[in-house]
Amino acid sequence: MSLSLIGIILGLVLLMLLAYRGYSIIWVAPVCAVVVAVLGGYSILDAYIGDYMTGMANYVLQWFPAFFLGAVYGKVMDMTGSARSLGNVLVKLIGSRFAVLAVVLPCLLMTYGGISLFVVVFVIYPMGYSIYRAADLPRTLLPGAIATGAFGITMTAVPGTPQIQNMIPTQYYGTDAMAAPLLSVVACVVMFVPAYAYLEWRAHSARKKGLHFVPDPKHKEVDHSEKDLPSWHWLTGIVPLIVVVLMLNLFPWLLSRYAGIALEANYAIVIALVCGILVCCVMNLGQAKTLLPAINEGANGSMGAIMNTACAVGFGSVVQAVPGFSTLTNIALNMPGSILFSEAVAVNLLAGATGSASGGMSIALAALGDTFMARATEIGLDPGVLHRIASISSGGLDTLPHNGAVLTLLAVSNCTHKESYLDICITTCIIPLVASLGLALIWGLFI
Repeated sequence: MSLSLIGIILGLVLLMLLAYRGYSIIWVAPVCAVVVAVLGGYSILDAYIGDYMTGMANYVLQWFPAFFLGAVYGKVMDMTGSARSLGNVLVKLIGSRFAVLAVVLPCLLMTYGGISLFVVVFVIYPMGYSIYRAADLPRTLLPGAIATGAFGITMTAVPGTPQIQNMIPTQYYGTDAMAAPLLSVVACVVMFVPAYAYLEWRAHSARKKGLHFVPDPKHKEVDHSEKDLPSWHWLTGIVPLIVVVLMLNLFPWLLSRYAGIALEANYAIVIALVCGILVCCVMNLGQAKTLLPAINEGANGSMGAIMNTACAVGFGSVVQAVPGFSTLTNIALNMPGSILFSEAVAVNLLAGATGSASGGMSIALAALGDTFMARATEIGLDPGVLHRIASISSGGLDTLPHNGAVLTLLAVSNCTHKESYLDICITTCIIPLVASLGLALIWGLFI
C-alpha cells in the first residue's frame, strides 16, 4: 500500500473521529486535508489555497442558491406555523395509536415539499414528543422515526423530490429530478417497507417489555394555540409544498414542450423554491410581522449548512489531487458487476467518509462522473439510471455517527448515540446501503 493511500485513509479516519467528537468540520476538514497532502507528497499551501479552496468555492458557487432558498422556505413554513398546522392535522387523522406513522408521514411530506431536513427536525420533534407521550412509547425511539422520514426516501429516491441529493446528479448526467421513475419507485419500496416495519417492531417490543415514556427534562413545550390560527391554516402547509413540487417537475416540462426552452435543473430548483416562499408569504399575510424575521433566520441558517458541506467537498478535492486517489479510482471502476455497482460503491464510500450525502456524491461524480457517463453511452444505458443509483447511494453510509444531521437530531431530542443511534443506523444507513448495492447489482444484470 502506497504512503499516499495510507494518507487518504488516515485523513478520512481522522475526519470521522473528530467530527464524531463534535468538532466543527470547518476547521477539521482543512486539517485532515493537510494530513492527506503531506503523506501524499503534495505541497501544503498548494493543497489548501489551491485544491481545497477551489473545491469548496465551486460547490458554494453552484449550490448556494438552493441552500439559501431552501433554508428561507423552511423557516417561513416553520415560523408562520404552516408546517406545524399541517402536521397537527395529520396527527389528528392518524391518531397516537399509530405513533410511528404519525411522525414519519409529516416528515416525508415536508421533505418532499422541499423543506430542509434540518428544519424538519426542529419542526417535528415537539410534535413527535407529544405523540410518543400520548402513545406511552420511550422517547429514545423518536429520533429513529424522525430520521426515517426526514433522511430517507424523499431525500434520494422519490421521483421529483427537490432535495439537493436528487439535484446534484443532473449536473453530471444531463437528467432531471424525475430520472429513472421505475427504479425510483422500486427503491422507495425496498427502503421504506423494511425501515417502517423495523420501527413498528421496536415500538411493539417496547410495549411488550413494559417500557414507558420518560419526559425530556430539557424540552419546554410551547402552547401554539396563542397564535390563534384559523382552522383552515393547514392549507398554508400543504399548498406551498404542492407548488414547489409542481414548479420543479411540471413547469420545466411545459416550458420545453410549448416554448422550446430547456430549463437547467439548478435553475428549476431556484424558481420552485422562490414560488414556494411567495405562496407561503401570501397565504400568511396576516402574520406579516413574522415573515421578515423568518426570512432573516433562514438566510443566516443557510450559511452553516452549506459551509459544512462545502468544507467536506474541499477535503475531497485534496484527496483527488494526491497519487493515492488513482488507486481508489481503479478499485471503484474495477468492482465486479456493472458500472452501476461501481458507482454505488464509490458514492457510498465517499458519503460515509465525509459524513455528507451531497458532499460525498459531489466528490465521487466530479472524479468519476465523466467516466461513468462515457461507459453508459457505449452500452446504451439510460443516464437516468446512473442518476438514481448515485442519489440512492448518497443516502447510505452518509449517516454514520459523525453525520451533521444525525448530531443535530440527537442534540435536539436530547438523546445520546447509545440510546438512539441504533435505530437511525438501521433505517437510514444499513437498509439504504444494502438497497443501493443490491439494486445496482440487479439493475446491472439487464444492461
